[in-house]
Amino acid sequence: MSGSLLPVILVGYPFAGALLVYLLGRKNTVLRDYLADFVTVSEFVLMAVLLVTFAGRTDAWKQIFAGSRVEGFCGMGISFELDGFRLVYGTIACLMWMMTTILSREYFKHHENVSRFYLFLLLTFGATMGVFLSADLYTTFIFFEIMSFTSYVWVAQEENAASLRAASTYLAVAIIGGLVMLMGLFLVYHVLGTLTIRELLGAAQAYEDKTLLYVAGVCMLTGFGAKAGAFPLHIWLPKAHPVAPAPASALLSGILTKTGIFGILIISSELFLHDARWGKLILFLGVCTMAGGALLAVFSIDLKRTLACSSMSQIGFIMVGIGMQGLLGEENALAVHGAMLHMVNHSMIKLVLFMAAGVIFMNTHALDLNEIRGFGRKKPLLKVIFLVGALAIGGIPLFGGYISKTLIHESIVEYSSVWSFKVIEWIFLASGGLTVAYMTKLFVAVFVEENENREVQRKFDQMKRYMNAESTFALAGSAVLLFLWGLFPHDLMDRVAVLGQNLMHLEEAGEAVSYFSMKNLSGGLISIAIGALVYVFFIRRILMEEGKKGTKRYINAWPAWFDLEDAIYRPVLLTILPLVCRTVCRVFDSLVDTAVVVLRKTIYRDSPIPHELPEGTVFTQAAGNVMNFFRNLANGTWRKKVPVETDYRHKMAMLHDELKETNTVIGRSLSFGLMLVCIGFCVTLIYIIWW
Repeated sequence: MSGSLLPVILVGYPFAGALLVYLLGRKNTVLRDYLADFVTVSEFVLMAVLLVTFAGRTDAWKQIFAGSRVEGFCGMGISFELDGFRLVYGTIACLMWMMTTILSREYFKHHENVSRFYLFLLLTFGATMGVFLSADLYTTFIFFEIMSFTSYVWVAQEENAASLRAASTYLAVAIIGGLVMLMGLFLVYHVLGTLTIRELLGAAQAYEDKTLLYVAGVCMLTGFGAKAGAFPLHIWLPKAHPVAPAPASALLSGILTKTGIFGILIISSELFLHDARWGKLILFLGVCTMAGGALLAVFSIDLKRTLACSSMSQIGFIMVGIGMQGLLGEENALAVHGAMLHMVNHSMIKLVLFMAAGVIFMNTHALDLNEIRGFGRKKPLLKVIFLVGALAIGGIPLFGGYISKTLIHESIVEYSSVWSFKVIEWIFLASGGLTVAYMTKLFVAVFVEENENREVQRKFDQMKRYMNAESTFALAGSAVLLFLWGLFPHDLMDRVAVLGQNLMHLEEAGEAVSYFSMKNLSGGLISIAIGALVYVFFIRRILMEEGKKGTKRYINAWPAWFDLEDAIYRPVLLTILPLVCRTVCRVFDSLVDTAVVVLRKTIYRDSPIPHELPEGTVFTQAAGNVMNFFRNLANGTWRKKVPVETDYRHKMAMLHDELKETNTVIGRSLSFGLMLVCIGFCVTLIYIIWW
């Protein structure tokens, strides 16, 4: 190993902790919980110290932040790096794992297979750190795939029909995305000769024909976009979150989606820096993801599903910022800072909201808004915690979400010289309005309205100890951090944005933005107004119906046939695609046999044998006659009392046919294998000659 040992420790420590926690859990569950807490807390403290130290820029610490490389690992070796962006997001990841692990103790108090959950919780932690600290795309890919497989267990944790189906969808998207990403990595290495992230930009700019590079970029975008939950590969996200445990949902939404965004940032900043065509592609996907997720969230009546669709929408906001980086070229400081800060904002917001949803589920064992309605009416602490997250994600001034959305919005305004970008600007503002509308729906349903069943409402109101001290610390501490983070945009948020901007190759920080000027406030106010109109005139009037005793109930008006997974993906992947593949394979399998039959019926037509034997060959007949002679001799002498009746000519003929059939099977198998090898060689030669 070369370089600093620190990055390797940061990645390997959670892996080692996972094994120790699992083994300890087989003996003592209490110590297991405390050890899991210790692993995540100590990792967070170390990352936070490193981040503060790095921000201080002291020369004495430079060697600590040097990269590291482990030669020979997985063949090509793996490498890690510590810079501003990696330290920021490593710290965010550690914070989220620390808080969710603390909450997990109470959440899983009456669950089974808790040790298994902790094992895969910490394994995914190490893999996620490996992704964020990776210094080359090969390392990124290795830990990205580890993360996908270990987090699968989170979704399947409850082992019921819904969780297993959602887990299969999650795994299918992850595997297909990973394979397509791997093809992109092959192409990048073939074209540029390197996968080291710091070397990609220079190699890409020196490569004149961008066609193959665009193909590689799209392949990699497919893999990273699938994990980010970007349209149209978002199908796993609304299905996985409602069935996964709340601590896992917070991590799936808040941090695992950001590993996908991290990959998209690498592609956009290293392979296609300031590339307008690539920027338009990311912008288009971002707009579809942003608006589509917001629309799904408005219709949803499941608490965690709504938050999951919200995650999809917020990923769209981030992708819009990344797309604007390419379109604005070197003058993209607003887009760079906006995308970076909205990543951080969304992670912290979903940490708060999903943990709050977990507390609600722990006490009600339900997620349907009609069933949990009124749960938080007399729970002021939980109400304030949820409200902080709701206001932040809604982009309300004085909260962090407003700052990052304002920066992205202003980047659109800065570029909107053509009418089409005026349309994009209004879609952006409308999506922000839909965010306000569905978060208002959630808050009013859970914390303002009364349950239609008075006995249930009385039971809710009498709950005094609805979470223990550790869970209270996790939720309240996260909410306080989120609130303070938004209160000091220049002292905290701008500094973090500057720390992470080097990943996007932004050298200058740009001019300070007056976030609360009337010009910048106008965008947020328009979104708030749109949200109020949608809530009052659409949600309250269209998405609610009369219930018992004059009360209204929330209804799911989203058309069932408009589910992309059931309407397109599953029929195509499970029915049509296998049918096509079977047909193609059957054609190739029978092609050689068909050709042989045609040749035998035409050019090589069989000629009749003048004295065709009834069975066997001349040699089997001769051998059989010799053996029959000795049989007759024996029957006339020493076996006269018990003669042998076997016809050795027939027996030798049968033995010959058996050997012939065996040789034919072996020959056909070898021929088929050789044919596949030849086809592979031909395809390889065509690829080499063509490209």
